[in-house]
Amino acid sequence: MVKHMIIWKLKDDISDKEAKKTEIKSKLEALEGKIDGLIKMRILTDCFDSSAGDIMMDSDFTDREALKAYAKDPLHVAVADGTVRPAVMTRLSFDYEI
Repeated sequence: MVKHMIIWKLKDDISDKEAKKTEIKSKLEALEGKIDGLIKMRILTDCFDSSAGDIMMDSDFTDREALKAYAKDPLHVAVADGTVRPAVMTRLSFDYEI
């Protein structure tokens, strides 16, 4: 199994960050069960003030190939390009095998 984790920092000019976080969370979590190899999608938005980011994605994939396919999957690309990337100023990722 492969873990794919991302931390995003929203742009400063997002007027309603809570609404944007809710939108990102719902759209990404809706991908679970629709993309082959994606086992679990957890989006965390309720973080401490000491956190460096606003949103964390913690996702599980069957293997590295499934993660590579997810990156190009049209359903994922639509959410990433249409909702996430326009709202984000910083993205950090960490992938590892367990």
